[in-house]
Amino acid sequence: MYAYTDFDRQFVHARAAQFRDQLERHLAGQLPDDDFRALRLQNGWYIQRHAPMLRIAVPYGVLSARQMRQLARIAREHDRGYGHFTTRQNLQFNWIPLPQSADVMDLLAEVDMHGIQTSGNCIRNITADVTAGVAADELVDPRPYAEVLRQWSTLHPEFAFLPRKFKIAISGAKEDRAAIGWHDIGLQLRKNDAGDVGFQVLVGGGMGRTPIVGQEIHAFVPWQDILLYLEAIVRTYNRFGRRDNMYKARIKILVKAEGQAFFDAVNAEYQAILSDDTGSHEQIIPAAELARVAASFVEPAGVTPTASVDIFAGASPAYRRWLERNVHAHRVSGYRSVTLSLKRLGLPPGDATDAQMDAAADLSDRYSHGELRVSHDQNLLLPWVREADLPALYEAAKAEGFATPNIGLLTDMIVCPGGDFCALANARSIPVAAEITERFQDLDELWDIGDIDLHISGCINSCGHHHSGHIGVLGVDKDGTEWYQITLGGSDGSTLSGAAVPGKVIGPSFAADEAADAVEAVIATYRRERQPGERFIATVRRIGLDAFKQATNAIRRTTAVH
Repeated sequence: MYAYTDFDRQFVHARAAQFRDQLERHLAGQLPDDDFRALRLQNGWYIQRHAPMLRIAVPYGVLSARQMRQLARIAREHDRGYGHFTTRQNLQFNWIPLPQSADVMDLLAEVDMHGIQTSGNCIRNITADVTAGVAADELVDPRPYAEVLRQWSTLHPEFAFLPRKFKIAISGAKEDRAAIGWHDIGLQLRKNDAGDVGFQVLVGGGMGRTPIVGQEIHAFVPWQDILLYLEAIVRTYNRFGRRDNMYKARIKILVKAEGQAFFDAVNAEYQAILSDDTGSHEQIIPAAELARVAASFVEPAGVTPTASVDIFAGASPAYRRWLERNVHAHRVSGYRSVTLSLKRLGLPPGDATDAQMDAAADLSDRYSHGELRVSHDQNLLLPWVREADLPALYEAAKAEGFATPNIGLLTDMIVCPGGDFCALANARSIPVAAEITERFQDLDELWDIGDIDLHISGCINSCGHHHSGHIGVLGVDKDGTEWYQITLGGSDGSTLSGAAVPGKVIGPSFAADEAADAVEAVIATYRRERQPGERFIATVRRIGLDAFKQATNAIRRTTAVH
């Protein structure tokens, strides 16, 4: 993990003290709501449907056990005993009283955490592959570069008031586990024939009202120049992005409208930065600086390659299922990374109680050198588990409710908080997710269905990434009533799913009491139509949407089609 310097630590403590002063003046009536709103948003504090919501940054998804315990303490002492892990590798609390917010900021600063730039029209939390640094298919470890990007983007004076929020994701493996095509900027680390490291740069991706997949703007930017190139992209967007219409203000709209002209403007700006900007060469990353940052990401003390063993030898059926779904290949012989599933009956996907946060911290101390990760899929991951410790970890994870062997299956769904919490949502996501989960509790059935990405959003802002789901569910409002639109065939860009693409709508929206039935009808159609060994996404692409439309129309009651 990146080790905070004295400067880093002083910075977050000073920010927390500044926020306390702002809060106290606001509560005393000296700082009006409109003025305070901008200040609290810059630190991750929203006012949601029922109470303030705090979004805490977890840069590129990496947490220490100490930090997780502090999050558990905040949940216990200041919230209602739980938090929500998001697709942006952040953590959200939904019930912290505003007068306590400065105390919470101090608690975060104690463990090198904050909520800076988790809101607002700025560069948000840099996300990355959850298995960065440990993946067996990794070409280049993206974590040092992600940390450099975090430091560059934090309070960047030129990009504090962009036309809209701005999101960057980075991957360094053959498999895209960061959905880089769906971001404003997606970065794929590569090596050229000479062995030099550089970035393929995608630009203009995003979901929301207009789902667009990012386009390649540069095939190979040398790593030393990546800050300069990103500066050119964001400058061009900041200059030409629309500010008259928030729905058309994202960079994806600008890229789509201007096409090659946007690319030309970026590359011209890049050259202008190199030739005209005072001090521009100071943003060329020195090898010594990258080495300084990378020193925080070496293997933990005690990690030693050992002969790999057959982890399935003698495994019971339940243990084998967990090994197949929740345990992943590792670049270090004798080690595995292990997913702690946050998808189980009785709690919304991505939620963890304070007791479970403490338990996850304990598991990371015992089995993963005190390190955890937050995944894009709203689970937790232990990156440094010895194969010899897998049986003991399984029993311990099972006792804490983390061992559901469903990673990649239907119930391992991505779900936003929806209308139960979010002031922007048109419909609730959590009840639909709960009903689907209840219907598919039979593990034999789940395993027979196989790999499916089910994503649920409570509104068109797409925080549940419904566009990229093999099955997407979007909550919409019609005259104050909740309705749900179903899409099929979306992809996040992974090997299983193929190139990133938005799903297609399969018909008119479904009433709330029909949504789970519609998903069940989709699954039944797949099981009937599939060929031997064929996964869901392949069946959808082979047979098209008509069979699924007919099946879902047949279950309509409130919205019966005549």
